[in-house]
Amino acid sequence: MRGCVFCRIVAGEEPAEVLEATELALAFRDIAPVAPVHVQLVPREHIRSAAEVEERHAAVLAELFLLAQRVARAEGVAGRGWRLVTNVGREGGQHIEHLHLHLLGGRQMGWPPG
Repeated sequence: MRGCVFCRIVAGEEPAEVLEATELALAFRDIAPVAPVHVQLVPREHIRSAAEVEERHAAVLAELFLLAQRVARAEGVAGRGWRLVTNVGREGGQHIEHLHLHLLGGRQMGWPPG
């Protein structure tokens, strides 16, 4: 998807501080962090949101969660706790229509999220 900024990051056409890349997914720092650790985890395949995940995406979802675990360890938040969030649709807070998980850590997380 040419208009998708995350697809352009995956393709190497947009700059990003990539922390880890796998065959199925990419982890990079958020450009407007809301926590000391704020990393975006995106599938290489363009999936619009969690609402469009299908059974065939099982390996991609597993890879995103395993990647999140590795990034949390590498960023030093695995033992203290971290949050993994995905937003769906405009009212759910999704601003980019490409499935992405926010890995947040490095501070106490409250409830409700914010």
